[in-house]
Amino acid sequence: MRRPLGSALPAAALLAPLALLLGACSASPSASTSTAGSGGGTDGKGSLTLNVGDQKGGSEAVLRAAGELDDLNYKIHWSTFTSGPPLLEAVNAKAVDIGGVGNTPPVFAAGAGSKIKVVAASHGTAKGDTILVPDDSPLKKPADLKGKSVAVAQGSSAHYQLVASLRKAGLGLKDIKVKYLQPADALAAFTSGKVDAWAVWDPYTSQVLRGGKGRVLTDGDGLTNGLAFQVASPTALGDKKKTAAIKDYLDRLRRAQDWVYKHPEEWAKVWAKDTGLPYEVALDAVKRTNGTRVTVAVDKAVVASEQQIADVFSELKLIPGKVDFGDFVDTRFNGDLPASSTAPRTYGKES
Repeated sequence: MRRPLGSALPAAALLAPLALLLGACSASPSASTSTAGSGGGTDGKGSLTLNVGDQKGGSEAVLRAAGELDDLNYKIHWSTFTSGPPLLEAVNAKAVDIGGVGNTPPVFAAGAGSKIKVVAASHGTAKGDTILVPDDSPLKKPADLKGKSVAVAQGSSAHYQLVASLRKAGLGLKDIKVKYLQPADALAAFTSGKVDAWAVWDPYTSQVLRGGKGRVLTDGDGLTNGLAFQVASPTALGDKKKTAAIKDYLDRLRRAQDWVYKHPEEWAKVWAKDTGLPYEVALDAVKRTNGTRVTVAVDKAVVASEQQIADVFSELKLIPGKVDFGDFVDTRFNGDLPASSTAPRTYGKES
């Protein structure tokens, strides 16, 4: 029987299943325990194989749950990665044709001059991108972080959200004591009182809140773009047959995302089983973040928003030189998709 989240579990136990989900937003190579994807299974039939990079509880899980892998007339070979950066390294190396990542890894890959193209986007709420403080913390607003210690994964979407939140409050990173920690170490520091706050993302946010171990000081709503991407290899995009398969694959992902929104409880059960997350945490994260996504066009607003992130990290000297994010997008799959400004879906008040 699973122990209740409110019980006194050690930090390592709380984060063990969530370590598998680290790559959704992390852009730091140290976030991964390996740089290669583990061998996965193959779905479909036919002479063409689309090599897809995935993360635990990601595209394969949602496509299977939604029944979108039942009638493939081409093969999908899955490779599972522990984070976004090595997945994009595999795209750059032509070992993977396409894969899904969060809003920050493509910026760092672009900064490294990788051969990648963002071909699809989804827009979700940023309510899961939070700065957390202990329940009994005296901190009430971001401006109160001045002089305080904040844990964050370097180069992650949480890192950008922290910078944006501080700037809105008239502060900068120099005004706080930044502790660059990956989530497992950050949670240990947070729960033991060694840091005053923790900038992090869902489902870590849902894990902490459901466990009664903290509260939200501020979130990324209105500050971060809430985007996630499918990123493809230019070589695959130069192959007509693979391009056709990529279009079909993206269509299936869009339908699967629609299914997630309409079946949050069913998806949460699948997601929990696939990742080891407690069901209640998975459902919270689905309703707060995961299930709110809408497939949108990779338009000028997407490029501008990602360019802003790239410029911030360049300014912080975490990306060498200037990045022109527009050079790393391919808009051929936009079709009649809605603009990226389309509002995410909502479930009402989160549970």
